[in-house]
Amino acid sequence: MTDKIKILIIDDDTRLRTLLQEYLINNNFAADVAKNTSEARDIITKSIYNLLIIDVMLPNETGIDFLKYFRKNSDIPVIILSAMSDAEDRILGLESGANDYIAKPFEPKELILRIKNLLK
Repeated sequence: MTDKIKILIIDDDTRLRTLLQEYLINNNFAADVAKNTSEARDIITKSIYNLLIIDVMLPNETGIDFLKYFRKNSDIPVIILSAMSDAEDRILGLESGANDYIAKPFEPKELILRIKNLLK
């Protein structure tokens, strides 16, 4: 039985998704990945997560729309990780239920610190 914090990364960028997963695992987290929101919905039904990291610009459904859907049933912390970094985008993400919003490009160590702060 593992006591590692379990994180789901939802991002359509394969390279970023893989690098982020490896970085989180190397920092003692358990990390799964989804390339879109339908895959994320399927994964969430099979496992319990402590935190979600969601990109905004996803195929078929935006991360914001997925977040609004997710918030109807869960209060698990969510970090939006997006290239959309305008104040309006950040505000929309936070108003839609995100606990934090980080603009790409980002410093991986900052992401780890924000995750730890959210899960205190």
